[in-house]
Amino acid sequence: MDSGTRIPVLRLRDLDLTFHQGERDIEILKSANGEVFGGETIALLGPSGAGKSSLLHILGLLERPNGGSVYLDGEDCIPLSDSERTLMRRAKLGFVYQFHHLLPEFSALENVVLPQLILGKSNSVAVKRARELLTELGLSDRLEHRPGQLSGGEQQRVAIARAVVNRPKVLLADEPTGNLDPETAESVFQQLLKLVRDTGLTAIIATHNLELARRMTRIWKLDQGKLAEAAPVDI
Repeated sequence: MDSGTRIPVLRLRDLDLTFHQGERDIEILKSANGEVFGGETIALLGPSGAGKSSLLHILGLLERPNGGSVYLDGEDCIPLSDSERTLMRRAKLGFVYQFHHLLPEFSALENVVLPQLILGKSNSVAVKRARELLTELGLSDRLEHRPGQLSGGEQQRVAIARAVVNRPKVLLADEPTGNLDPETAESVFQQLLKLVRDTGLTAIIATHNLELARRMTRIWKLDQGKLAEAAPVDI
């Protein structure tokens, strides 16, 4: 089927976002529109300060825009209450940031188990799922290590496992390899893309790395508040 007959997993309509800085209004998003379909990987490009993180926060139901709509699984999430948005985030969204934000007092395994327990999974089910994911990401011998005992690449792979462990509809990643050296970044990115493709997950990944962006299904460019589709040859 083409995109005209499919229902988008995520749809943004006429998103506006303005920051007030002193006497100035800074337009971050100007009537931004887009659709994301199941299994797609979208690279989000744009200069520093263009608003990529703000857009991801809106799509992740962490911030509210000044106007417009965000549809997740066909439901407009902007009018939802804070508690309803929290439940939607837990069930349908996964997040990976440039810095892993792992809980330092817990092991790699425990960091991936905890999000499942929050959703009501039993401990045995959660541990089994966490072990499988971490093993798939090459961390079978690091399960009991705390974040401070892991390398940067290992920490980020734990963060990826944590983000996808509850089988979200959409993964949102903000410069997930931006804090890693080039060789480690390539390895982590390959594992992230493989995991996304093997599970049929939908992903939007903000990055400055044009080579990585060209390996994704589609490319969005955000500049001066405008969100536009771009071809690989145009970046």
